[in-house]
Amino acid sequence: MGETSTSAGTRPAAAGTPGASVGAAAGYRPSATLPFRAEFRRQASRRRTQLALGFMVLLPLIILIAFQFDTGDDDRRSGGEFSSLVELATSGGLNFTLFSIFVSASFLLVVVVALFCGDTVASEASWGSLRYLLAVPIPRARLLAVKLVVALTYSALALLLLAGTALLVGTLRYGWSPLRSTVAAQLDPAEGLLRLLGVLGYLAVVLLVVAGLAFLLSVITDAALGAVGGAVLLWILSSILDQITALGVVRNFLPTHYANAWLGLLSTPVQTDDLVRGAFSAICYATLFWGLAFWRFTRKDVTS
Repeated sequence: MGETSTSAGTRPAAAGTPGASVGAAAGYRPSATLPFRAEFRRQASRRRTQLALGFMVLLPLIILIAFQFDTGDDDRRSGGEFSSLVELATSGGLNFTLFSIFVSASFLLVVVVALFCGDTVASEASWGSLRYLLAVPIPRARLLAVKLVVALTYSALALLLLAGTALLVGTLRYGWSPLRSTVAAQLDPAEGLLRLLGVLGYLAVVLLVVAGLAFLLSVITDAALGAVGGAVLLWILSSILDQITALGVVRNFLPTHYANAWLGLLSTPVQTDDLVRGAFSAICYATLFWGLAFWRFTRKDVTS
C-alpha cells in the first residue's frame, strides 16, 4: 500500500476555489476532518474505555467495602505504616480521597493513562483501519493531534472520576472532616480540598510522561498491547532505578524521580521545590516523546 494511504490523491480543485493552491478537492478543509467530538464519541463506545472509567468509579467503592469488613486487629497491634494510613483514611471524606489517590498513583493510574494513549493509534493499525482514515483524507498531523487530545481527555476524566467518587462516598460514610496526613498538621476542609486539587493537578502533569511514552510506542508499533505494556514496563524500570542510590545525580534525570513530590503539598508549609522540578521534567519528557511521535508518524509508510 505504502504512501497511497496518505491524504494525497484527491482530484485537483478548479482555479479560484479555496483548495486550489494545495491541489485539494473543492470545499475540502483539513480542519473539518475528524472532529474532536466524533473521535470522543467513537472512543466512548469502545469497551476498554467503558471498563477503564467504570473501574475508576468502582475502586473507591471496593476500598470502602474492604474497610467495613476489616477488623484490623493484627495491623493495629503491629503498628505498621499502612495501618496508620488506613486509620487516617477512615477519619473523613478528604482523607479517604487522599488514601484512594495514594494507593492508585504508583501503578493503577499509570496503566489507565498508558491504555488510553498507547491503544489509540496502534489499535487502528491492528484493525487495518488506519490507512482508510488517512485516505478520507485526514491530514496525518491532524489525525494524530485529535487522537492525542481525546486520549488525554479520557485520562483526565479517569483521574477526576477516581477522586470525585472517593470524595463522594468517603464524605457520605465518614463525614466532612479536616484533612490529616502523616507529614503535616491538620488542615481545615476548605484548605484540604484545595490541597487535594493541587495533588490531582500535579499527578496529571507527571502522568504526561506515561502519556507521551505510550503515544510514541503506539505510533511505532501496530500492537496495542505492546505499546501499553511497554510504557508501563519502562515506567516501572525507571522507578526501580530511582531506588538505586549508587546512581547518584543520575537519578534526578529519571522521569519517575519526582513522581511522589505531590506529598510536598500536604506538608506545612507547602514544599514546592520538588514540585517545580517534577513538573518541568515531566513537561520536557512529554514534549520530547510527542515530538518524536509526530515526526515518526508524518514520515511513516502506513500499510495497515
